[in-house]
Amino acid sequence: MLTRRLGASGLAVSRLALGTMAWGTRTEPEDARDVLTTFRAAGGTLVDTAHGYAGGEAETLLGQFLEGPDRDEVVIITKSGISRATGDRVVDCSRRAMMHQLDTSLRRLRTDHVDVWLAHTWDDATPVEETVSALVWAVRSGRARYVGVSNHDGWQVARTLSLLEQERVPLVAHSVEYSLLARSPEREVVPAAQGLGFGLLPWSPLGRGVLAGRYQRGVPADSRLASDEFARFAGRHVGDHTHGVVEAVRTAADGLGVAPAVVALAWVRDRPGVTSPVIGPRTPAQLATLLQSEDLELPDQIVDALDEVSAEHT
Repeated sequence: MLTRRLGASGLAVSRLALGTMAWGTRTEPEDARDVLTTFRAAGGTLVDTAHGYAGGEAETLLGQFLEGPDRDEVVIITKSGISRATGDRVVDCSRRAMMHQLDTSLRRLRTDHVDVWLAHTWDDATPVEETVSALVWAVRSGRARYVGVSNHDGWQVARTLSLLEQERVPLVAHSVEYSLLARSPEREVVPAAQGLGFGLLPWSPLGRGVLAGRYQRGVPADSRLASDEFARFAGRHVGDHTHGVVEAVRTAADGLGVAPAVVALAWVRDRPGVTSPVIGPRTPAQLATLLQSEDLELPDQIVDALDEVSAEHT
């Protein structure tokens, strides 16, 4: 797998990142281990997790799988600021919550540091200066090698970056939803990434599974849309408003002899400012399909056609 620099930092990572959001819920531990093994065998080095994923089970499993010398071969991203301790989504990016969650994450991951630590979302109830103070603390204490943000608007990430610069701590990454069905980052976030030097880590690069063609003939029993936990998450892009884009991706895939998911992934991977899309395969077979994108560079004519048909989602 090819590598890229994470923004303007010196950190080299694989140009695909393995996401763990479903580990411990929809993905069984045995499948998670097999997926990680396959990903690493293909040259993948970047693994994304979070304090709130599966109530901490995702981090716990990752820590078990990477215990020992394997830890140094993987670049771990984790995020703090969102929890589901009571079942409901709770946002808290206060210094107290962020510090507590990072220390908890380190125990689960069985390591003394993470490579990249992100503020999982913007918190309207907490002054950004306070959240930034936690990010600075993590770097200076050695708990995180690099820091960044997730799910921030353009002005929010720019404000965070400016405060970090005052402390001489770089902001190297921003994880945000970005796909052919979610192109809004192109308004402000992509230009900010290019101008300010942080790398984009697009989550749901397959449009929450829709661009893979999973819902063209109904709702598969093992899909996110069929689960209570992820139904609302997956359902956002299901409907007539996305039909044209899904069909265009399928047509391009047929012409190139690959799966639709491969086309959708290659498109977002090569957008300006992008370092590594975050993929979430549940099985080695699904991962093997997505890894075919490594051998695919979309022709300019197909990129132009996909840009045009998905323009309404910008």
